[in-house]
Amino acid sequence: MSPAPKQETPRRLCVFSGSSTGISPTYECAARRLGEQLARSGIDLVYGGAAVGLMGVVADAELAGGGRVIGVIPQALVEKEVAHRGLTELRIVSSMHERKALMADMSDGFIALPGGIGTFEELFEVWTWAQLGNHAKPCALLNDFGFYDGLLTFLDHVVGQGFLKPVHREMLIVEDDPTCLLQTMARYRAPAAGKWVGRPDR
Repeated sequence: MSPAPKQETPRRLCVFSGSSTGISPTYECAARRLGEQLARSGIDLVYGGAAVGLMGVVADAELAGGGRVIGVIPQALVEKEVAHRGLTELRIVSSMHERKALMADMSDGFIALPGGIGTFEELFEVWTWAQLGNHAKPCALLNDFGFYDGLLTFLDHVVGQGFLKPVHREMLIVEDDPTCLLQTMARYRAPAAGKWVGRPDR
């Protein structure tokens, strides 16, 4: 059997993260480390375009390392003066739906840092698209300092209760180190599996 084709390193990765920094400086550290590693790896950052919270931290770290950062932000948030004005490129769109679609189209994969319900919603949407076969891009959590441990336990519970296939659970890449995370994402292959639990042919 011939070897699988070599996976190309992603050129652009979309990062979902909080618009606040959380109560612990460890979260800012995780965002900064990821931005620095993206820059060192020559990978462009696509994100929500804000200057606040972990969003601003990861963008500033990528820029400080000489990397490129593309922000996508709705006009309503620009008017609230949260847009980052020092990015390589800032795209202003009309709605959150347009924002998410454009970020997804421009990116070769997706990473979630610590955040709130907006971060969770963005991650789960692109992971659902992957489950349905709408794209073959890797979806990942940077679980530095164990922020997502509770979520991962719950996802295993969902599998155990028959609502999620193990193969789809395993599609979500989890690493606690940015370098390992990017390496794992570069090796990712989308599984050939139908969505429906209990119906292996679909």
